[in-house]
Formats: sequence, C-alpha cells, structure tokens
Amino acid sequence: MLLRWAPRLLHHHLRLLSTAAALAAPPPTPTEWTAAPIASVGAATADASLFHVSLDLSSRADLLASHVAAGQFLPFRLPAAPYPIFLAISSPTPASAAGLARSFDFLVKRLPGTPSACLCDLRPGDLVHVGGSVVGRGFEVGRIADARDVIVFATGSGISPIRSLIESGFGRNENIDVRLFYGVRNLQRMAYQERFSNWESRGIKIIPVLSRPDDQWTGERGYVQNAFSRMKKVVNPSSMGAILCGHKQMSEEITRALVADGVPKDRILTNF
Repeated sequence: MLLRWAPRLLHHHLRLLSTAAALAAPPPTPTEWTAAPIASVGAATADASLFHVSLDLSSRADLLASHVAAGQFLPFRLPAAPYPIFLAISSPTPASAAGLARSFDFLVKRLPGTPSACLCDLRPGDLVHVGGSVVGRGFEVGRIADARDVIVFATGSGISPIRSLIESGFGRNENIDVRLFYGVRNLQRMAYQERFSNWESRGIKIIPVLSRPDDQWTGERGYVQNAFSRMKKVVNPSSMGAILCGHKQMSEEITRALVADGVPKDRILTNF
C-alpha cells in the first residue's frame, strides 16, 4: 500500500494521524534518512501488478524497533520522487516475531512511470534511502479489544498492512470471530494467496471477492461492500469491530453501512 502527498498535504495528513489522547505531537516529516539495501524483489501476483519488496535492516535494530503496530508506514526518498513516499509495512511487528525480524516487507503497486515502480525494478543489494523510524499510529486494535465479531475489509494493495495485522497475532483469540473480505479484480491480481491456509489456521475466515472474475469463479462477485451486504448477519453492534484498508469509496460505504447498523465510529479502524 502506497501513500503519496505533496509537502503541504503530507503535513496536513500527518496532523490527522494523531489524537490528543494518543500522541503528544504529530509524526514529523523525516529529517534523518538512512541508506538500506534491498534484500529481495519479486512479483507478488500472477500479472505482476504487485511486487514483494524486502528491505534488509539487519544493521538497523533501532529502525526495526520503531515498528510497534501493524498498519504503520516507512518513508522512502527515491530519486524519481520530488517528495517522500510512504509504504505500509506488510511484515509482522518485530515484537511478535520474538526478536527475529531482520527486514521490513512491502507490497508495492507497480504503476509505470511512478516512483513506486522504480522500487520494483531494483535488485538485491541496491540501496534506497528511508526514514530513521516508521510513522503513523497503525491500527489501534485496543479500541476493539472487547469485540466478539470483527470484520476486516481490504482491497487491492490494502491487503499489505492486513498481512502485518494477522501475522502479528490478531485473531488468535478463540472467542473472536474474524472475517476478512478481500477484494480485487481477479485471481491474477490477488496477493498472498499462498498465505491463506496459514491465516485460516490462525482463526481468520477469508472471503475473496472478485469484481471481474472469469467464468470458472464460483465465489463472491462484485465489490466487498456488496458481498458484505449480501452476507451480513445480525450481531450486537456493541460487540462488533471493523478494520478497513483500501479504496476510499469502499471505506466510506462500509463505514456508512456499519454506522447505520449501530456500530460506533470509534470501533471502525483505519491506519491513517
């Protein structure tokens, strides 16, 4: 997942990342940059529209330690970009990896002519400049700690920080029913399919939703908000939580539907 802003818009966005209760001051635009080598690069989908990019941080324990919540971002300063770009970290938090983490993983959309595409064209050992720490509050899962039903919605590369969330341990509580609606155009554009069985073993029910499937597809069709509407069951709004990451229209429509059903807005989480 990639975020890009001009400096003024970036400053406004970072102000929105904080609340008086959560942070004393908004995360600053990076003033310190460090060079880190690419560990690996490879296609993440059959159509190569998304790439796995891994950053070797074996010599940067301080940077690794700054990743404390799934959904946080790392700033990149790339030669082709006039201002920093921010990529959501897809790997689990180092604390959940029992201190064994040595890298940050990213799911990068390869759009020709964009700075993110340049990342996808790099090779292991190539250096990139990144901020000295991660930014953003991530998913504030403490706000739904008492939830018994959690619905997760992801579209496109928005699945990147959801991978971090799941593999950092979210959903392992047997008392929580977690459903993940994951929407893409077709199976050729669906990342992390090789991880689905592992995620399901962690207690996550995965519901793939394809907007333009082939004739062989027998699963959910359309957009995730439509699939959710068709499958929606009646639950106690006070015991429900939701996590959203992806297209703006999806997030807005899902939020309206949940609020209309009585789910408090502060129980609907995003990572920005």
